[in-house]
Amino acid sequence: MGGAYPRLCDTARHMTRAQRWTLLAAIVASGIVFLDSTIVNLALKRMGEELPRLTSIGVLEGQAYVASGYLAVLAALLIIAGALADRYGRRRIFIIGLTAFGTISVLCGIAPNLEFMIVARLLQGAAGSLLVPGSLAIITAAFKGPSRARAFGLWAASTSALTLLGPIIGGLLVDNLTWRLAFLINVPLVLIALWAGLRHVEESRDPEVSGHFDWVGSIVAVLAVGGLAFGAIRGQESHWSASIAWMSLGVGAVALALFPILMARRPHPLVPLSLFRNREFASINLATFLIYGALYVSFTYTALLYQGTLGYTATGAAIIGIPSGILLATLSARVGALTARFGSRVFLVAGPLIVCAGQLWLARIPATSQPWVADLGRISTLVPPTDALIDVLPANIAFGLGMAMVVAPLTSTLMNSVPGRNSGLGSAINNALSRVGQPLVGAVIFIAISASFYAALANRVPGLDPNDRAIRTVVVPLNALPRGTPADLVAAAKAASVDAFHLAALVSAGLMAAGAAVSFLGLRAGATDRGRVRETEPIAGAG
Repeated sequence: MGGAYPRLCDTARHMTRAQRWTLLAAIVASGIVFLDSTIVNLALKRMGEELPRLTSIGVLEGQAYVASGYLAVLAALLIIAGALADRYGRRRIFIIGLTAFGTISVLCGIAPNLEFMIVARLLQGAAGSLLVPGSLAIITAAFKGPSRARAFGLWAASTSALTLLGPIIGGLLVDNLTWRLAFLINVPLVLIALWAGLRHVEESRDPEVSGHFDWVGSIVAVLAVGGLAFGAIRGQESHWSASIAWMSLGVGAVALALFPILMARRPHPLVPLSLFRNREFASINLATFLIYGALYVSFTYTALLYQGTLGYTATGAAIIGIPSGILLATLSARVGALTARFGSRVFLVAGPLIVCAGQLWLARIPATSQPWVADLGRISTLVPPTDALIDVLPANIAFGLGMAMVVAPLTSTLMNSVPGRNSGLGSAINNALSRVGQPLVGAVIFIAISASFYAALANRVPGLDPNDRAIRTVVVPLNALPRGTPADLVAAAKAASVDAFHLAALVSAGLMAAGAAVSFLGLRAGATDRGRVRETEPIAGAG
């Protein structure tokens, strides 16, 4: 790890002033979008307690829309946002997105009621969609050759560091000041990125753009991505009891089936199907779908296992995860630099396999594993138990090391696999796939885990009816049971939850292995060099 810091300094020293500020703007813009959902999730409880309601909407339902509505709108509009950036100017759309995101963050921070907050969060998701593809596109336009891979490494390292610090900062703000600062903290960050964007980011766009924009294709894309994303997220939150979740999935599935047919017939398609004839572009997007689907499973169910089943405190679960964040933040830039020298395939094969090994390690965690009940107010509890070091820490180290080998090479390969004129659209497609893949894979795993859990519970508790709605309301997989529950049912539920988690860990490991296989078969040696050839394609400047 010690070699990462000199590499960071070396990379920064060889940048021009404009490149430094462009990279900073991209990092800040990506960071606020990535962090917003994390920090806001910590504020949901206080928000539900303090915000009045003007309609019959329930607190839990309102909290779900605040969280999942933002993510669904963000995912739904990514592709159209990327296409608009390529067409009308990446810097222009980037600046509009920053301005809108900052303004709407203020509206969220001063929201007088829950309904106002829900509408503001939906609008914030729309603003965020303008920033995600634009951030990578302006890096692509500003950097060439090996410096581009190093820049993506710095971007990955910095956003990883922000991801590591975000929950800590968010928890301090919510617990010690006010949940409204979870939104208002975006304002100074937006102002910094706006200044950098206006002063130093050069305009770029697709020089071959036609006079027609595919609005029909845009609407179908929004329905496909938004329907699938919202349906899967809402379905999980309602335990698949909400009819709107199934309706959204149906609309999304129909729109998704129609989309490629429409793109093949449109004279000026939103997404040229020729992009997917590029072996590297198609492969890296499929690998993204698999790897980020695995990440969603891992993030969701390990958090539930640690706290809901084994009994870790939130502090203990957070501390045991710090090593993975440190590895991500310190190694990503170095891996980005090595990608410029050795190509991406070796990292995109080795990285997922290392994470796969970590997930297989978690798949053997016993129900008797002693939790880390860390409490910052009691120094004696800050020493981890042996079980935490044996059962959990190795998997977290494998995760950090493996993902440090994935993020920068994946981003670099993606952006090098599309012509410069389509960089915004290429980034948007990849982000949309990752954001749709996560809840969809999670939905399938949720169903499998529930089936495994209640079957195992019925075997351990004779006479128990696992289909009884009252039982399913009280006894939930990977969650603690209410006080007063009979001890034999508590023990059986804990064992069944751990068994169900083993299934999730095995699926996550399988998805990671599949992602590594796709990269091995789909990416050729020297892919980075071929990507540099595309850099000779013209990127129109505004000046």
